[in-house]
Amino acid sequence: MQMHIRHETRYRYERPVKYSVQSLHLTPRRDPSQRALSWSIAAPGRRLEQVDAYDNISHLLTIEEPHREIQIVVHGIVETADSEGRQDDGPLSPLAYLAPTALTAPNDDLRAFAHQALDRTDDPRARAQLLAEAVFDAVRYKSGISDVQDPAAIAFKSGEGVCQDHAHVYIASARAVGIPARYVSGYLYTGDTSDAASHAWVDVWLGSEIGWQSIDVTHKRPAVRTYCRLAVGRDYLDAAPVRGVRQGGGAEKMEANVLVAESAQQQQQ
Repeated sequence: MQMHIRHETRYRYERPVKYSVQSLHLTPRRDPSQRALSWSIAAPGRRLEQVDAYDNISHLLTIEEPHREIQIVVHGIVETADSEGRQDDGPLSPLAYLAPTALTAPNDDLRAFAHQALDRTDDPRARAQLLAEAVFDAVRYKSGISDVQDPAAIAFKSGEGVCQDHAHVYIASARAVGIPARYVSGYLYTGDTSDAASHAWVDVWLGSEIGWQSIDVTHKRPAVRTYCRLAVGRDYLDAAPVRGVRQGGGAEKMEANVLVAESAQQQQQ
Protein backbone atom coordinates (compact mmCIF):
# COMPACT_ATOMS: atom_id res chain seq x y z
CA MET A 1 0.00 0.00 0.00
CA GLN A 2 0.98 3.65 -0.25
CA MET A 3 1.09 5.73 2.93
CA HIS A 4 0.83 9.52 2.60
CA ILE A 5 2.50 10.95 5.69
CA ARG A 6 2.84 14.43 7.15
CA HIS A 7 4.48 14.97 10.54
CA GLU A 8 4.91 18.40 12.12
CA THR A 9 6.87 18.95 15.35
CA ARG A 10 6.91 22.38 16.96
CA TYR A 11 8.90 23.50 20.00
CA ARG A 12 8.14 26.81 21.72
CA TYR A 13 10.34 28.27 24.45
CA GLU A 14 9.68 30.66 27.31
CA ARG A 15 12.84 32.65 26.55
CA PRO A 16 15.22 32.81 23.57
CA VAL A 17 17.35 29.70 23.07
CA LYS A 18 20.97 30.51 22.33
CA TYR A 19 21.88 27.22 20.66
CA SER A 20 20.07 23.99 19.74
CA VAL A 21 21.23 20.59 18.50
CA GLN A 22 18.59 18.04 17.51
CA SER A 23 19.04 14.47 16.32
CA LEU A 24 16.30 13.59 13.82
CA HIS A 25 15.14 10.10 12.89
CA LEU A 26 12.43 11.32 10.55
CA THR A 27 13.35 9.61 7.28
CA PRO A 28 11.98 6.12 6.45
CA ARG A 29 14.52 3.33 6.64
CA ARG A 30 15.70 1.61 3.49
CA ASP A 31 14.19 -1.75 4.43
CA PRO A 32 12.96 -4.56 2.12
CA SER A 33 9.43 -4.02 3.43
CA GLN A 34 9.17 -0.40 2.29
CA ARG A 35 10.53 2.31 0.00
CA ALA A 36 10.06 6.06 0.02
CA LEU A 37 8.59 7.29 -3.26
CA SER A 38 9.07 10.89 -2.12
CA TRP A 39 10.23 12.44 1.14
CA SER A 40 11.25 15.91 2.31
CA ILE A 41 12.29 17.63 5.52
CA ALA A 42 11.78 21.33 6.26
CA ALA A 43 13.56 22.76 9.29
CA PRO A 44 15.59 25.84 10.26
CA GLY A 45 19.35 25.78 10.75
CA ARG A 46 21.91 23.40 9.28
CA ARG A 47 21.32 19.68 8.69
CA LEU A 48 23.93 16.96 8.33
CA GLU A 49 22.67 13.61 7.00
CA GLN A 50 24.32 10.38 8.10
CA VAL A 51 23.60 6.69 8.60
CA ASP A 52 23.99 5.59 12.21
CA ALA A 53 25.21 2.32 13.71
CA TYR A 54 21.74 0.74 13.35
CA ASP A 55 21.42 1.63 9.65
CA ASN A 56 18.95 4.43 10.39
CA ILE A 57 18.99 7.57 8.27
CA SER A 58 19.54 10.41 10.72
CA HIS A 59 20.02 14.16 10.51
CA LEU A 60 21.92 16.36 12.94
CA LEU A 61 20.08 19.69 13.09
CA THR A 62 22.06 22.65 14.43
CA ILE A 63 20.61 26.12 15.08
CA GLU A 64 23.22 28.65 16.17
CA GLU A 65 21.10 31.83 16.13
CA PRO A 66 18.82 32.83 19.05
CA HIS A 67 15.30 31.46 18.58
CA ARG A 68 12.02 31.09 20.48
CA GLU A 69 10.56 28.36 18.26
CA ILE A 70 11.58 25.36 16.14
CA GLN A 71 9.25 23.89 13.52
CA ILE A 72 10.18 20.64 11.79
CA VAL A 73 7.92 19.30 9.02
CA VAL A 74 8.40 16.07 7.11
CA HIS A 75 6.09 14.71 4.44
CA GLY A 76 6.10 12.20 1.64
CA ILE A 77 4.80 8.93 0.27
CA VAL A 78 6.01 5.51 1.38
CA GLU A 79 5.13 2.28 -0.38
CA THR A 80 5.02 -0.78 1.84
CA ALA A 81 5.05 -4.46 0.91
CA ASP A 82 3.88 -7.58 2.74
CA SER A 83 7.16 -9.20 3.78
CA GLU A 84 5.37 -11.61 6.16
CA GLY A 85 6.81 -9.62 9.04
CA ARG A 86 10.46 -10.37 8.30
CA GLN A 87 12.74 -7.35 8.49
CA ASP A 88 16.26 -6.51 7.43
CA ASP A 89 18.96 -8.01 9.62
CA GLY A 90 20.85 -4.72 9.80
CA PRO A 91 24.57 -4.22 10.30
CA LEU A 92 24.72 -5.58 13.86
CA SER A 93 24.60 -9.11 15.18
CA PRO A 94 21.35 -10.01 16.99
CA LEU A 95 23.55 -10.45 20.08
CA ALA A 96 23.89 -6.64 20.19
CA TYR A 97 20.20 -6.53 21.13
CA LEU A 98 20.54 -8.76 24.17
CA ALA A 99 22.36 -6.32 26.44
CA PRO A 100 20.06 -4.39 28.78
CA THR A 101 19.89 -0.59 28.64
CA ALA A 102 18.72 1.92 31.21
CA LEU A 103 15.21 1.79 29.72
CA THR A 104 15.04 -1.99 29.21
CA ALA A 105 16.86 -3.50 32.19
CA PRO A 106 14.72 -6.35 33.60
CA ASN A 107 14.18 -6.72 37.34
CA ASP A 108 13.16 -9.92 39.14
CA ASP A 109 9.47 -9.28 38.48
CA LEU A 110 10.02 -8.91 34.74
CA ARG A 111 12.18 -12.04 34.60
CA ALA A 112 9.51 -14.09 36.36
CA PHE A 113 6.84 -12.60 34.09
CA ALA A 114 8.79 -13.49 30.95
CA HIS A 115 9.39 -17.10 32.01
CA GLN A 116 5.75 -17.56 32.93
CA ALA A 117 4.59 -16.14 29.58
CA LEU A 118 6.97 -18.20 27.45
CA ASP A 119 7.30 -21.56 29.19
CA ARG A 120 4.15 -22.92 27.55
CA THR A 121 5.68 -23.55 24.11
CA ASP A 122 8.98 -23.87 22.26
CA ASP A 123 7.67 -22.62 18.90
CA PRO A 124 9.43 -19.29 18.16
CA ARG A 125 6.50 -17.56 16.46
CA ALA A 126 4.06 -18.70 19.13
CA ARG A 127 6.38 -17.51 21.88
CA ALA A 128 6.73 -14.08 20.29
CA GLN A 129 2.95 -13.71 20.04
CA LEU A 130 2.33 -15.04 23.55
CA LEU A 131 4.72 -12.49 24.99
CA ALA A 132 2.97 -9.66 23.12
CA GLU A 133 -0.38 -10.75 24.51
CA ALA A 134 1.04 -11.07 28.02
CA VAL A 135 2.57 -7.58 27.91
CA PHE A 136 -0.66 -6.11 26.57
CA ASP A 137 -2.59 -7.70 29.45
CA ALA A 138 -0.03 -6.60 32.05
CA VAL A 139 0.29 -2.96 30.90
CA ARG A 140 -3.09 -1.43 30.10
CA TYR A 141 -2.97 1.27 27.42
CA LYS A 142 -3.48 4.69 28.95
CA SER A 143 -2.07 7.93 27.57
CA GLY A 144 -0.72 10.82 29.57
CA ILE A 145 0.56 8.93 32.60
CA SER A 146 4.08 7.94 31.53
CA ASP A 147 7.19 9.67 30.25
CA VAL A 148 9.47 8.59 27.41
CA GLN A 149 12.28 8.30 29.97
CA ASP A 150 10.39 5.80 32.16
CA PRO A 151 12.15 2.40 32.20
CA ALA A 152 10.38 -0.89 31.54
CA ALA A 153 10.34 -1.90 35.21
CA ILE A 154 8.43 1.27 36.16
CA ALA A 155 5.86 0.80 33.39
CA PHE A 156 5.40 -2.85 34.33
CA LYS A 157 4.90 -1.99 38.00
CA SER A 158 2.37 0.75 37.23
CA GLY A 159 0.40 -1.55 34.92
CA GLU A 160 -0.40 1.35 32.57
CA GLY A 161 1.36 3.04 29.69
CA VAL A 162 1.51 3.75 25.97
CA CYS A 163 3.13 2.16 22.94
CA GLN A 164 6.73 2.91 23.94
CA ASP A 165 6.04 1.36 27.36
CA HIS A 166 4.65 -1.76 25.70
CA ALA A 167 7.77 -1.91 23.52
CA HIS A 168 10.17 -1.47 26.43
CA VAL A 169 8.44 -4.07 28.61
CA TYR A 170 8.41 -6.53 25.71
CA ILE A 171 12.10 -5.93 24.95
CA ALA A 172 13.12 -6.25 28.60
CA SER A 173 11.14 -9.48 28.95
CA ALA A 174 12.50 -11.00 25.74
CA ARG A 175 16.09 -10.18 26.60
CA ALA A 176 15.59 -11.61 30.10
CA VAL A 177 15.07 -15.06 28.56
CA GLY A 178 17.79 -14.72 25.93
CA ILE A 179 15.71 -13.50 22.96
CA PRO A 180 17.17 -10.49 21.10
CA ALA A 181 14.66 -7.68 20.58
CA ARG A 182 14.90 -4.14 19.27
CA TYR A 183 12.79 -0.98 19.47
CA VAL A 184 11.11 0.42 16.32
CA SER A 185 9.74 3.94 15.83
CA GLY A 186 7.54 4.93 12.91
CA TYR A 187 4.03 5.56 11.65
CA LEU A 188 0.87 3.47 11.62
CA TYR A 189 -2.06 3.79 9.23
CA THR A 190 -5.27 2.98 11.13
CA GLY A 191 -7.85 4.14 8.59
CA ASP A 192 -8.91 6.89 10.99
CA THR A 193 -7.05 10.20 10.63
CA SER A 194 -8.14 11.18 14.16
CA ASP A 195 -6.06 8.37 15.66
CA ALA A 196 -2.50 8.90 16.83
CA ALA A 197 -0.39 7.84 13.87
CA SER A 198 3.09 8.11 15.39
CA HIS A 199 3.83 4.72 16.90
CA ALA A 200 6.35 2.35 18.45
CA TRP A 201 6.64 -1.43 18.20
CA VAL A 202 9.32 -4.14 18.31
CA ASP A 203 11.39 -6.47 16.18
CA VAL A 204 12.15 -9.83 17.78
CA TRP A 205 14.85 -12.27 16.59
CA LEU A 206 13.44 -15.76 16.09
CA GLY A 207 16.53 -17.51 14.76
CA SER A 208 18.41 -17.48 11.46
CA GLU A 209 15.66 -19.28 9.52
CA ILE A 210 12.86 -16.89 10.56
CA GLY A 211 14.97 -13.79 11.23
CA TRP A 212 13.68 -10.52 12.66
CA GLN A 213 9.91 -10.37 12.94
CA SER A 214 7.93 -7.18 13.61
CA ILE A 215 5.26 -7.21 16.31
CA ASP A 216 2.96 -4.38 17.37
CA VAL A 217 2.54 -5.11 21.06
CA THR A 218 -0.12 -2.42 21.51
CA HIS A 219 -2.35 -4.16 18.96
CA LYS A 220 -1.10 -7.74 19.55
CA ARG A 221 -0.39 -8.39 15.86
CA PRO A 222 2.40 -8.48 13.26
CA ALA A 223 3.53 -5.00 12.21
CA VAL A 224 3.16 -5.33 8.43
CA ARG A 225 1.89 -3.31 5.43
CA THR A 226 0.23 -0.47 7.35
CA TYR A 227 3.45 0.44 9.18
CA CYS A 228 6.23 2.80 8.08
CA ARG A 229 9.57 2.21 9.82
CA LEU A 230 11.67 5.26 10.74
CA ALA A 231 14.35 3.86 13.03
CA VAL A 232 15.41 0.88 15.12
CA GLY A 233 17.63 0.68 18.19
CA ARG A 234 18.17 -0.84 21.59
CA ASP A 235 15.43 1.38 23.07
CA TYR A 236 13.58 4.68 22.56
CA LEU A 237 16.71 6.78 22.99
CA ASP A 238 18.34 5.17 19.94
CA ALA A 239 15.28 5.55 17.71
CA ALA A 240 13.49 8.70 18.92
CA PRO A 241 12.09 10.73 16.00
CA VAL A 242 13.34 13.99 17.56
CA ARG A 243 15.78 14.27 20.45
CA GLY A 244 18.20 17.02 21.37
CA VAL A 245 19.80 19.52 23.71
CA ARG A 246 19.70 23.31 23.94
CA GLN A 247 21.28 26.21 25.76
CA GLY A 248 18.79 28.54 27.42
CA GLY A 249 15.11 28.92 26.64
CA GLY A 250 13.54 28.20 30.02
CA ALA A 251 10.29 26.23 29.93
CA GLU A 252 9.51 24.28 26.77
CA LYS A 253 6.25 23.36 25.06
CA MET A 254 6.23 20.68 22.37
CA GLU A 255 3.39 19.94 19.95
CA ALA A 256 3.29 17.17 17.36
CA ASN A 257 0.75 16.60 14.62
CA VAL A 258 0.87 13.45 12.47
CA LEU A 259 -1.41 12.56 9.57
CA VAL A 260 -1.22 9.22 7.78
CA ALA A 261 -3.56 8.46 4.89
CA GLU A 262 -3.93 6.20 1.86
CA SER A 263 -4.21 9.15 -0.50
CA ALA A 264 -3.46 12.85 -0.65
CA GLN A 265 -7.20 13.57 -0.80
CA GLN A 266 -7.86 11.65 2.38
CA GLN A 267 -5.02 13.43 4.14
CA GLN A 268 -6.50 16.83 3.27
CA GLN A 269 -9.94 15.99 4.65
